[in-house]
Amino acid sequence: MKQDPESPFDSIEDAHDFMTLLAQTVFETKLEIEADVLHESSGAFTRRAEALKLALYTLEKLEFHMLRSRRILNDLRTLRRLLFEERTANASKQLPKGHRKAEADTLLPPTVKGAVPERVRPVARA
Repeated sequence: MKQDPESPFDSIEDAHDFMTLLAQTVFETKLEIEADVLHESSGAFTRRAEALKLALYTLEKLEFHMLRSRRILNDLRTLRRLLFEERTANASKQLPKGHRKAEADTLLPPTVKGAVPERVRPVARA
């Protein structure tokens, strides 16, 4: 499914870049709130200091989730690259049509070769 050309999330890389910018903004905001907490802690406005501490706690949770999301997106990028390179490598060294079974057997672990259930066997192409 292709999204609008104006969409900021046309690829995993674009989403990763967005998450990186958002994580940076969250980090900078957290630093500002930490400074405010230190400033307000010595004042007479305890309710404001408590609200700032709650905001800081929430930003720390958000920062944690941003980091995890960026790691997940990075893993997806890596997996996509591996899969894409495997597809191009397989396309460049395709065997003649008579050798399809041999090609399928090479994808199975050694303990499973020769004992392939019917539902796993490759379908003959016309």
